[in-house]
Amino acid sequence: MMARIFGGTLEVTTSTREDGKTQVTVHMTADEVKKHIDKAFKDFSKTRIPGFRAGKAPRKVIEQNFGGHNAVYAQITSDMINDVAPRAIDEQDIIFIGDPEFDENDLAADGEDYEFTMFGDIKPSVELDSYDPVEIKMPSEEATQEDVDIQLHALQDYYNNFETVERAAKDGDFVMIKLASTADGASVDALTNESRLVEIGGPMMPQELTEQLVGMKAGDEKEFDFTTEFDPSLAGKTIHTTVTVKEVREKETPELDDEFAKKVGFDTFDELVEQLKNEITSTKAEQLPRLKESRCVTELSRRIKGDIPDAYLDYTRENILRDFFNSLQEQGTTFDQFLSSRGITGEQFREDLEAQAREEAEECLALDALFTHLGMSIGEEDIEKEFSVANNPEATRKAWEDAGRMSIIREAIRRQRATKWLVDNAVVTIDNGTDDEA
Repeated sequence: MMARIFGGTLEVTTSTREDGKTQVTVHMTADEVKKHIDKAFKDFSKTRIPGFRAGKAPRKVIEQNFGGHNAVYAQITSDMINDVAPRAIDEQDIIFIGDPEFDENDLAADGEDYEFTMFGDIKPSVELDSYDPVEIKMPSEEATQEDVDIQLHALQDYYNNFETVERAAKDGDFVMIKLASTADGASVDALTNESRLVEIGGPMMPQELTEQLVGMKAGDEKEFDFTTEFDPSLAGKTIHTTVTVKEVREKETPELDDEFAKKVGFDTFDELVEQLKNEITSTKAEQLPRLKESRCVTELSRRIKGDIPDAYLDYTRENILRDFFNSLQEQGTTFDQFLSSRGITGEQFREDLEAQAREEAEECLALDALFTHLGMSIGEEDIEKEFSVANNPEATRKAWEDAGRMSIIREAIRRQRATKWLVDNAVVTIDNGTDDEA
């Protein structure tokens, strides 16, 4: 496929090589080459050369001062290709996976046309088993009784009272303990404390540890070994622990009645429930559109025929990693600090990254396939709208065009359009049961 762009000064031809990679050949007219050579010598001449005023040194003198003819024209050729290649690719709406490779190129020359070739893997296309509207389940837009109960129980937990009791600890009690733990002879800081309040059977401590507290009273001491998967850094290790019970506390949960409502700031329990319903409904109105979109796209991605090429998975993973580390840098956080804050290992991070990359790659390609199948298109007005939110739309667009990044904008618009069709035409079944994702 061949196209003339930039007023006919460039001719771009695309083809497929024997190894399956996409090849792009760019032919530049002598006039276009001259523009780049003239600009380069103008930039070179800004450097002060003894015996000449700025901008007045002859080209031969400039060449002598910058390493000779071949060195100067090698730099000009490199800069010219780096300037033209992204825009030529962009005009053809080609998206390479990573940076393309370049065949060895001759030096540009005055008064002559120039041609260079680049090649690489491009974004793949996929087929779907079906292009029919997706079928999904969604939570009710209204507050269900189960929704309200969850919020009420959370409020109960917040207003719990704790009474010290003179008896043996049982499941659900809170116990004040002194704790000392080691693994492989080294102290386990997370499980070592002079005074710590723990809930037996609660989520904040290893179950294997807190269950040992059942039956113990204030003043009792116990020494035991256990293993746990609670903390990934301790997985597979035997933890030796000595625990002393200082105090046993029983949780007293308040009754859900008018008296409880008054503690929360309402006159009656019915008023509290009504307020919770309103808040839940308002929250759902904000969250459910995003949930619907997510479920629609996920359901569509399950229809992909065949496997996603490894090259595209690698490309997607690298983009995710780049954005992730840029975010860490902006936050002033190290990778080790991030792992520690999430309580995960490097291996778990890699597993999560692989899953995220696969999910994102599948969803993006599925949306591309839907857009193509529906025969959709985007126009100039769609692109203008995308840039209209910038402080300076014209300057922002020019910067994207000069960098050869407009294909990214077009790709995003296509996926937005496909997503809108997908959501608007989805067949939705309301699930009034508990839904953890809502």
